Amino acid sequence: MADIQHLRKMTGAGMMDCKEALNEANNDFDTAVEIIRKKGLAVAAKREDREASEGCVLAAANGGFAAIVAVKCETDFVAKGADFIGMVRKILDTALENQPKTAEALSELLVEGRKVHELITDRIGVTGEKMELGAYEFLSAPTTVAYIHPGNKLATIAGFNQSGVDAQVAKDIAMQIAAMNPVSVTKETVPTEIVEREKKIAREKAIEQGKPENILDRIAEGALQKYFKEYTLLSQDFVKDAKITIDDYLKKQNKDLTVTEFRRVNLNVE
Repeated sequence: MADIQHLRKMTGAGMMDCKEALNEANNDFDTAVEIIRKKGLAVAAKREDREASEGCVLAAANGGFAAIVAVKCETDFVAKGADFIGMVRKILDTALENQPKTAEALSELLVEGRKVHELITDRIGVTGEKMELGAYEFLSAPTTVAYIHPGNKLATIAGFNQSGVDAQVAKDIAMQIAAMNPVSVTKETVPTEIVEREKKIAREKAIEQGKPENILDRIAEGALQKYFKEYTLLSQDFVKDAKITIDDYLKKQNKDLTVTEFRRVNLNVE
């Protein structure tokens, strides 16, 4: 029983799975771990055509570095499990420590002696559900902040151009990003394809309304400015005080304070 419990602690597999693996491996722990891992791979192969639409999103900041990690699974039941959330937390901690530059690099890092992708495969073997690394986002700045919305489906991180930013101010910005879903920090950083899309939509709508050709460009520009107001972070109304913008709020703290970049991951929206 002690051997079974030890193997269960090492792999997270069920008691009967551990017992069967040890019997098959003649009580060789390394072989038993490999058997359980292969079982996970077999389950993963059978579940490839299933949709991993649930999952857990966690974020954290460590000084000048912040990261978001999302791991997807099939059901909300598994997503809310302590073991699954704990696995995502371990992966996030590994990201904070090693600061990988891509999701692929993160998947190759070691967590308690196993690579991240192997850890996920092992968990597949335990639950029988398809799982995958759904997202990895990071940023670096003099001050960083992270926010996890209740339920672990939505998380944000943000960076600031100055060190020592008040913790509540930083949290307010991270929560603003979660609530209002901006597309960029400023209008100058809105992707060109979005700008062209919004102008096209405005022109087509104006044409449908019978507006004359000579004012279509002006209408499109007006619609674009409204879009910038609603979807660029610094121009948005502050959710806690709609009388001021986020830029106003930051300048109340320090006239030179601003957000350099942010990331937002929401499992409920592609």
